[in-house]
Amino acid sequence: MILYGIANCDKVRAARKWLASRGIDYRFHDFRKDGLTTTQIEQWLAHQPLSALLNKRSTTWRQLSEEDRNAIEQGVLSKLICHPTLIKRPVLDTGDQILVGFDPQNWQGLLS
Repeated sequence: MILYGIANCDKVRAARKWLASRGIDYRFHDFRKDGLTTTQIEQWLAHQPLSALLNKRSTTWRQLSEEDRNAIEQGVLSKLICHPTLIKRPVLDTGDQILVGFDPQNWQGLLS
């Protein structure tokens, strides 16, 4: 399992603590330090719609111009790679599925 996110994100911290408390083995991949590839994002988008992956509550989203926000679907891969904080966190790749955002009840049912 790979948990993707940013180390100082509260939701990512909660997800890491939750996984550790259940003895679930995972590797942490920091968006900022380790980077992202178009292949990773394409894989996520094959499992989740852009609406689930895009973090419209982020400071980065609010700082985009109205034109960029309206055109997000054109060139979305490059925008997400250049601005990884536009990705809702955390993203958990279980090997079988991609989970976006931390929801302990949902994760409990899927990872048990």
